[in-house]
Amino acid sequence: MDFTNKNVVITGGTTGIGLATAKAFIAAGANVWITGRKAENLQKAAAQINSPKLFSVVSDTSKTEGISVLEKAVAGGGQKLDVLFLNAGIGMFEPMEQVTEENFDAQFNTNVKGHFFTLQKLLPYLADGAAVLFTSSTAATAANAGSLVYSATKGALNKIAQIAANELAGRKIRVNIVSPGPIATPGLDTVVPADAQVYLAGATALQRLGDPDEVAKTVLFLASDAASFITGTEIVVDGGYLNYALK
Repeated sequence: MDFTNKNVVITGGTTGIGLATAKAFIAAGANVWITGRKAENLQKAAAQINSPKLFSVVSDTSKTEGISVLEKAVAGGGQKLDVLFLNAGIGMFEPMEQVTEENFDAQFNTNVKGHFFTLQKLLPYLADGAAVLFTSSTAATAANAGSLVYSATKGALNKIAQIAANELAGRKIRVNIVSPGPIATPGLDTVVPADAQVYLAGATALQRLGDPDEVAKTVLFLASDAASFITGTEIVVDGGYLNYALK
């Protein structure tokens, strides 16, 4: 797929799926802006990618002031965006009785509020015919114990994306959802112990964890002209996790 001179913004682009997708877009010729909460993480990502086509913005999109920083950076670039990949996300897994207001707010602010207002604020900078992608999760469909708040954020995100697809259709902007299953990322390592990751791998039809590059390929497909008649759709990248777990 060719994204030569296309302009792409990826929120949460310093590790895992975001980083893999940034690499893939740059390899396809795009100019890519990634966001992260910490300058040091952005510097590490830039060192890995090592490309003049990569730009970074310190921006915590869970907060309105962080979104404003990103908006100013995009406006300062003076060019329309062809792809907006809303990927930043966090997850905290605990039973209902242990959920705190702080953890509840942190997940909804990052996974829902942040994506909604980032999209809203960047709408004037999106080119007509642009592609918007949301990273959701199989958790939006599954009902795993301990994932109540996280799953609720992803379910809310899916509905935002579906309605946005209808509202933005007049500008030929396509909005789609990518829902990964268990993917081998640093984020997974922080919330799922090694033995539980073995269980997750065994709960997929393909009997393994996914690779961030496999999700990145799906994102690039949905952002490309090859997906020109696809909008308001969720593509699940889970190695058969949802179907296998229910068989």
